Amino acid sequence: MYIHTMRLWSLHPRYLDAKGLVAVWREALLARLVLQGRTRGYRRHPQLERFRAAPRPLAAINEYLRIIFREAERRGYRFDRRKLGPRSLTVRLTVSRGQLRFEMEHLRRKLLGRSPRALAGIARRKPPLLHPLFTVRSGGVAAWERGGKTRRQTVRKS
Repeated sequence: MYIHTMRLWSLHPRYLDAKGLVAVWREALLARLVLQGRTRGYRRHPQLERFRAAPRPLAAINEYLRIIFREAERRGYRFDRRKLGPRSLTVRLTVSRGQLRFEMEHLRRKLLGRSPRALAGIARRKPPLLHPLFTVRSGGVAAWERGGKTRRQTVRKS
């Protein structure tokens, strides 16, 4: 049985290949439906915890989508602008350094299998660029991240 795992990256969307950029757009639109209470699926998905914890969850997901949209535009893709919600420049979320490392390694593994060309284009910049919705703080991998304790310990070593 295939279980879809939603991934709302804390990394800047410039790191994503075409498939990843389209996927994060669709997944963030689905996340907004969940936050609006307009779908029954994915209500307990751990990737939504940090958006739910925001003082204004819908404003946070709308800003998240806006950045994805801008990256798509930069690449010449035509995502539907009408799907963007109201703009809120005051919304910010935090992400830990450990979570960023985890996500970068996770993305590298994904690209190794599906887009070696995109993988070659990822700069080994330290720290990696953030999705502009986020600010970085110290800490390990987020408690909501799937993969368990063993995976978190492995990421911290890198």
